[in-house]
Amino acid sequence: MSKRYQVIIVGGGPVGLALAVTLGMRGIACLLLERRVTQARIPKGQNLTQRTLEHFYFWGISDALRAARVMPKDYPIGEVTAYGSLMSEWWQAPPGREVVRQFYFQTNERLPQYQMEAVLKQKLASLPSVELRFGWNATKIKQDSETVRVTATDESGARETLEADYAVGCDGGHSLVRAEIGIARGGTDFDQLMMLAVFRSRELHEGLKRFPERSTYRVMHPDYDGYWQFFGRIDVGEGWFFHCPVPAGTTKENCDFLGLIRKAAGFDFNAEFEHVGFWDLRVAVAEKYQVGRVFIAGDAAHSHPPYGGFGLNNGLEDAVNLGWKLAARLQGWGGDVLLSSYSEERRPIFHEVAEDFIARRIRNDAEFLRRYNPARDRAEFERAWSARASELGKRAQVYEPHYEGSPVIAAPPGGKSGAHGEHMLKARAGHHLAPQPLSSGRNVFEELGQGFTLLAFGEGDMTAFERAAKTRNIPLDIVRDTYAVERKSYEARLILVRPDQYVAWAGETVPANAGALLDRATGRAS
Repeated sequence: MSKRYQVIIVGGGPVGLALAVTLGMRGIACLLLERRVTQARIPKGQNLTQRTLEHFYFWGISDALRAARVMPKDYPIGEVTAYGSLMSEWWQAPPGREVVRQFYFQTNERLPQYQMEAVLKQKLASLPSVELRFGWNATKIKQDSETVRVTATDESGARETLEADYAVGCDGGHSLVRAEIGIARGGTDFDQLMMLAVFRSRELHEGLKRFPERSTYRVMHPDYDGYWQFFGRIDVGEGWFFHCPVPAGTTKENCDFLGLIRKAAGFDFNAEFEHVGFWDLRVAVAEKYQVGRVFIAGDAAHSHPPYGGFGLNNGLEDAVNLGWKLAARLQGWGGDVLLSSYSEERRPIFHEVAEDFIARRIRNDAEFLRRYNPARDRAEFERAWSARASELGKRAQVYEPHYEGSPVIAAPPGGKSGAHGEHMLKARAGHHLAPQPLSSGRNVFEELGQGFTLLAFGEGDMTAFERAAKTRNIPLDIVRDTYAVERKSYEARLILVRPDQYVAWAGETVPANAGALLDRATGRAS
């Protein structure tokens, strides 16, 4: 009889690796199948948010991740946006995610995805409960009320059927797992072909010294109907990638890659190409993220253009959200409602990201370019261009994913989960906890563990919570401190924090039934 696992992960990209780390650190026996043996060297998924770096902190590898960067330490990660070309007199360098820095425990980072994957793989090598099989391709998924069976083949053609309690498809936009369990996707298809070039050019680096230091340079041109042309740094000095819309039917043989790049830059320079390719501009979100014992995460659940760093960061958040919930169910302290909350929490986030933060921005840019033109009315254009800069600076502030509508969150009635919100230091049920110092000098985040944490500020008897958690085998740490100084900004004396650093409940006094609250937070109560 073949070995049985608790979780089989199909797909060993960043999301699959992150899920394996999340599960492995909790002692869950899992198998990861990945058809690739070698790692792609295309520098996608570079911008990692402050929230994503919190994950690496809790995995114990934030220092290793930062050491794997290829750009100088603390090099600015924001963007420059120019009209017409990068040599235009009209350009902006709006603030980026630095405006929300105080609400997260870590600073953001920028490095190629393949560097990040290498750090995750190194971590997995230290987790004995995780088995990695590279060169294995899943071909069929079947399930019943108790078991998931995954049929897989290796490079030699050997075939094996593997069993697990649960399976998760982290196998990309063309997900076999999603197709096998019959989940449909919907979204906006722009019917636009895009080109990608990866190249090296010292001359381009020198030519852009007119701008403050930035990592991304974007061009808005009236010919492209709001679609983006943008350069991204791989390193500081020579390494670049470039995305640009091209006509349908464009191929490697008939595309003037260097000409397109020079047009966007606004000056001639030499370039040494390392990769050229094409992709279709569309956003698509799965109608649900779970069928029975099978889940999907990352690109398998939501496909997107590489705009704004939303895709990879949301995929890693999927892995963290699902990972602790699977572990809780398998360890006996989480219920089935906790598992179903994964889809209910994560899907609304990326639905809004896809349509409001990506598709709507493209439409708004197209409308701007149609309405304003300096050749037609320079004064009108410059007024609109200046106003646009202030609006861009607000984007990071309003992107605040939360789970107010989750069945396992004790939020006010009528709440809805989504990506739109407002960053606050106040502890709110369904929202990410902001870091604050304790009287010991340590930060709250340094006291959070892999289970639930109850922050108890001020005098109070926490016996009700302790007894309720113990009888349910719910891992619960209690962190006691005074309700003073910065901790008052939470505006709550008691805060129940989930394993993913989201607030499950906040209040002033111990509730009448602490057990019922914990049952809700762990999905044991319907």
